[in-house]
Amino acid sequence: MTIFTALADPKRREILDLLREGERPAGAIVARVDLAQPTVSQHLKVLREAGLVSVRADANRRVYRLRPAGLLELDAWLTPYRRLWADRLDALELHLDQHPDPTHPPKGTTS
Repeated sequence: MTIFTALADPKRREILDLLREGERPAGAIVARVDLAQPTVSQHLKVLREAGLVSVRADANRRVYRLRPAGLLELDAWLTPYRRLWADRLDALELHLDQHPDPTHPPKGTTS
């Protein structure tokens, strides 16, 4: 299971959003995502196999937490796209600085 496959499902992303707030027992996740317990268990298994969540036993409960390190693969994949957007936004800023809108005076001046 790849991280991309795991993140493709909106309910799994919703579970990750919940875990971003802090660790939760499986029952609390079931209550929040409005899915049957077996379905949530399957989603948690996929997230665990992708390295996005970890689980620990707490008496008879299973408590899940987000594994931020699991997102490193996604972060590495996104890095060149961030650079692409940063370059384009820098070019837009330069263009706007060189071609001001004549209907809006520059900041700090009065008309």
